[in-house]
Amino acid sequence: MKNKIIILLLLTLLLTGCGIFNLDGFIMPNDMEFMVVVESLDTPEKICDYMKENFTYELHAFYAPDPYTLWKTKKADCNDYATFGQFVANWHGYETWQIQMQFEGDGIFSHCIAVYKEKELSYTDLDYYEYEFDSFKEIVERVCSYRNRDCRKYKVYDYKMNLIEVGN
Repeated sequence: MKNKIIILLLLTLLLTGCGIFNLDGFIMPNDMEFMVVVESLDTPEKICDYMKENFTYELHAFYAPDPYTLWKTKKADCNDYATFGQFVANWHGYETWQIQMQFEGDGIFSHCIAVYKEKELSYTDLDYYEYEFDSFKEIVERVCSYRNRDCRKYKVYDYKMNLIEVGN
């Protein structure tokens, strides 16, 4: 019976996508160096440039580091980049979201981006994009087009990781 429960839990994690860090409970650490970095990254463009120059891609299938841990380890997957970008942009007063996308042919959510509002909706996908959008769906369509992938499903979360939109 225990084996069936463990397998069911693992399947549930794999099918629902995991690794989202809930920023709502994150407390800024008492580390002056980290605080200086966060304060200096006051635009989405600076955040993206910093991540590209300082972080290395590493898949974290069952682990989602908080922004401070990511800053210390310098290793992140797309969800971790999105979480760090969302945290820092929110720190500077930007309205922020994360979008998880499931590409056609993939069984779990396969890509995650940070979305922020300057004048209109804009997004970061490690690179800074100055495009403006009217909806999250438009952003998903642009990302999928850019990556030459068809999107099967997407979910949009606000800063507190409340699910606010699901789309196909």
